[in-house]
Amino acid sequence: MERGAIDVADLSGPFDLQATVESGQSYLWNRADGRTYEDLHAHGGDEWYETVVSPIPDLTDERVPLRVRQVGGVRDGTLEWEASTDAVPLLTHLLRLDDDLDAIRDATPDLPLLERAYDRYEGMRLVRDPAFPCLVSFICSAQMRVARIHGMQRRLRETYGEAVDLDGETYRAFPRPARLAARSESELRDLSLGYRAPYVRRTAEMVASGEADPREAVGLPYEEARESLTRFVGVGDKVADCVALFSLGFLEAVPLDTWITTTIEEYYPDCDRGSYAETSRAIRERFGDEYAGYAQTYVFYHLRAGGE
Repeated sequence: MERGAIDVADLSGPFDLQATVESGQSYLWNRADGRTYEDLHAHGGDEWYETVVSPIPDLTDERVPLRVRQVGGVRDGTLEWEASTDAVPLLTHLLRLDDDLDAIRDATPDLPLLERAYDRYEGMRLVRDPAFPCLVSFICSAQMRVARIHGMQRRLRETYGEAVDLDGETYRAFPRPARLAARSESELRDLSLGYRAPYVRRTAEMVASGEADPREAVGLPYEEARESLTRFVGVGDKVADCVALFSLGFLEAVPLDTWITTTIEEYYPDCDRGSYAETSRAIRERFGDEYAGYAQTYVFYHLRAGGE
């Protein structure tokens, strides 16, 4: 096992691990104390978070168990990590430690709601999850609280994910597409996926067979990328936007979920254009096109955690 640390002061801008991995962007990290997504108001803290990833995300068959925690503040703290390989490139990729967060904030409009959200959760970054687990996570997200979405992904890992060891502890990777494609609908329903079970199974089958791959959207113009992702069963515009934003690097994507739709109604009613596509364009422009997804995520977490 290897151990190391990253000084937050060496990053471009602040970093808050807990806010980043418990803000509804990712369902692939487990908090070691078993309380992932239990406290919507929390930020900061020094709990260990655990996941299993590929050394080069999505591109190799190897699986690497990884643990990380933050000690100290969002501008002067330390990220301590343990893994079976050098975790610095992995953490930099997964948690977007290479983003210049101060510059991103400066590039977004001076909107009072945004400023309150940025101030409350200073250091929250977007994630860069592997594409297939991210896709399955958000297929499961319809009409679900974040804790239940996380529970579904945890059960998928524990039941069908391959085991990997780190210092005597066993961790479970997210199941490969072929493994989920081979499951029956009833087996997936037994994990509380409900009506989403056939969507997950068919999407896994599409990826495993080579019929479609979410990573094919990378490099397309943003709205074409969103349309490309809706090929998968159970994926509409909102889920496609989540995958585009939290996996594929489209930082302009603004998923129009219930929270953001309510935000538009209450704060920016002139952005409601009557259709997903037109409303999306309007709110992206209001939030600042290039980093609208960052603004959306801060507003989403701020409001979901009772910030207004």
